Amino acid sequence: MFPIRDHNPSRRTPLVTYLIIAVNVAVFLGELRYAGDPRAIDAFFYTWGLVPVAVTLGGDVVGIFTSMFIHGGFLHLAGNMLFLYIFGDNLEDRFGHFGFAVFYLVSGVGAALFQVAVSPWSDVPMVGASGAIAGVLGGYLLLFPRARVDVLVVLILFVTVINVPAWFMLGLWFLLQLVNGLAQATEATGVAYWAHAGGFLAGVLAALPWWLRAGGPAFWHQSAGRPAHPETHYRFAPTRVPRVPRRRR
Repeated sequence: MFPIRDHNPSRRTPLVTYLIIAVNVAVFLGELRYAGDPRAIDAFFYTWGLVPVAVTLGGDVVGIFTSMFIHGGFLHLAGNMLFLYIFGDNLEDRFGHFGFAVFYLVSGVGAALFQVAVSPWSDVPMVGASGAIAGVLGGYLLLFPRARVDVLVVLILFVTVINVPAWFMLGLWFLLQLVNGLAQATEATGVAYWAHAGGFLAGVLAALPWWLRAGGPAFWHQSAGRPAHPETHYRFAPTRVPRVPRRRR
């Protein structure tokens, strides 16, 4: 399941969201100079990624911040930026530009610390914005649980787009992180599922003060958990390609 868009328009231009995407892309382009040199890219990840044992024993906290702007490949980058593009603008709309920047960093730090707490002696560097973006998903779920999200479903040869409420898509995503994190105790997968789960929870907690100031449960009752403004309705333009009738032999 891959989200492709939501039906929750933002009222202001998400400048910080765009800036974060631009920084991540720029860093990834800088990484390309190490392409083809495994030793160089490994050294880069160990220097700027999050190495839990380095935090546990040496107090090396630099990687907690820098790791959230580094990616291990194009698909890793593209997937993370897609999630941020879809869900980040609405939180920036609510929190303001500065507030969202702080929220994003807090979520990323929370994700990193959760991963360190779960695997304090790991010497495998963790890289990627997914922990911070998981916080964006958690905050989005708290504020817009019934916003509509279009999801691309791929099951072998079956491909379709379905429309689901945010609570279903994001709740299922969080559940999968927990399940995969528990399974990872016996099988290494190379994915920091606990960082995802920790970032998600950090995002919920970071968004909680705003939600409470907005009325808490009363904020949900005002719009039944949906966006307070009209949702976007997408229309598909009819194709201009003429139909060719079948010929009977």
